[in-house]
Amino acid sequence: MTSSTTTRVLTGITTSGTPHLGNYVGAIRPAIAASRDPSQQSYYFLADYHALIKCHDPAMVHQSTLEVAATWLAFGLDTERALFYRQSDVPQIPELTWYLTCMAAKGLMNRSHAYKAAVQENADNGADADFGVTMGLFSYPILMAADILIFNAHRVPVGRDQIQHVEMARDIAQRFNHHYGDYFTLPEAVVDDQVAVLQGLDGRKMSKSYGNTIPLFDDEKKLRKKINKIKTNLLEPGQPKDPDDSALFQIWQAFATAQQCAQMRTAFADGIAWGEAKQQLFELVNSQLEEPRARYQELIAHPEQIEAVLQQGAERARAEAAPLLAKLRSAVGIRALG
Repeated sequence: MTSSTTTRVLTGITTSGTPHLGNYVGAIRPAIAASRDPSQQSYYFLADYHALIKCHDPAMVHQSTLEVAATWLAFGLDTERALFYRQSDVPQIPELTWYLTCMAAKGLMNRSHAYKAAVQENADNGADADFGVTMGLFSYPILMAADILIFNAHRVPVGRDQIQHVEMARDIAQRFNHHYGDYFTLPEAVVDDQVAVLQGLDGRKMSKSYGNTIPLFDDEKKLRKKINKIKTNLLEPGQPKDPDDSALFQIWQAFATAQQCAQMRTAFADGIAWGEAKQQLFELVNSQLEEPRARYQELIAHPEQIEAVLQQGAERARAEAAPLLAKLRSAVGIRALG
């Protein structure tokens, strides 16, 4: 159980693809490090309900759940300290989602960035404004609010594109509290500008939607092949290169020490060949992934072990969520008649 002085920090990981270097650097590595902080209680969940919004391939959702869970465990997440669970194993979350849906203003949902982007894309294509827009996409911020509020999380680490959704969770919680009583802590979005947002093979943000990712646990041969595909310019060996305009150097920074970064900057100034720079990047990244890769492969080969960990986490999550949900049921008038 958490004490009243413990800060509750919650992070969700959508199960809609294979984890890549960007996921590791931007979310997994800092989250696992933060989970060791004795002053906070960490909640990490596999957001399989969220995956259904965009991914309608059941085999992919299932496989991604396995891969994402194995990834977090392979990197050493302490599931005795952190609460690690699958979203769909906690029935209090969808129940709370409905209570919050009945409080959430449609006008607020209309302002969601994801919904507005879909409407704008339809307008650009001459289609009806809501063409292809599901209620899952439209209501996504409410489900996210339930994820946060069911554990009354204080802090929610997010990228800048998700700040709005945490603010929406605050708005919905405030409205519920005003109407029914003071039940919810108002969450705070936390953006760590020190956490790198990795560029992908083509120089854009590394993202599954761009198809430019470097999977975390490819074997050495595939990892080398991916790194060799990183986009570079046509400067020849011996010609000085700008590290601040290089996706290759940006990935190097995410894995290297300060001393190694300084050395690579010097190498760029001295005109290191792109092939040599890619070889050094491969060796650096591979050295840090070698041991986790072996653990990951062992876990993937024994999915029942992962399932056991998730079930233990789900049991803890349900036990923690149930008392608040019982209070909320009573607050909205869903309670025994006598």
